[in-house]
Amino acid sequence: MTQRERVSISEFRLATAPVVLVSYGLGSCLAIALWDGQRQQGGLAHTLLPTLRAVPGERQTKYVDAAIRLMFAALLEKGSDTANLCAKLAGGANMFALSQNGHGGIGARNIAAARVALADIGIDVAAEDVGGDFGRTVEFDLASGALTVRAARGREDRVL
Repeated sequence: MTQRERVSISEFRLATAPVVLVSYGLGSCLAIALWDGQRQQGGLAHTLLPTLRAVPGERQTKYVDAAIRLMFAALLEKGSDTANLCAKLAGGANMFALSQNGHGGIGARNIAAARVALADIGIDVAAEDVGGDFGRTVEFDLASGALTVRAARGREDRVL
């Protein structure tokens, strides 16, 4: 029987098949899925902002770069090998026209931060459903590695 576990904003969760990790309400937030197909284990992060700032007491997993590093380290501790890991991204939308300030909105910066952080640790982005101006919900099946993206506004679901 498949067990569903929720991943809330500013956190990540690790699990092993047959678990499905679910994160709701991604707007400019970015979901980062890391999967080890050999071990059928992985993690899902629901991140809010691109780059960690040194603020005492603040949750590091709120930030794309820090969440990736922490989730990667935790998967290595659970026996994963970098060579067996792949990443999938979803979210990073530009939800509000006012969020553009000439440098891209938070969503675009979250996407860029994820690509850099993943490249820094040698993990390829296998698939992504990012950008746009609509929200998403994701379901990450650790048995298959499939990341199902359910988009708002009547768009078709995508399986990455």
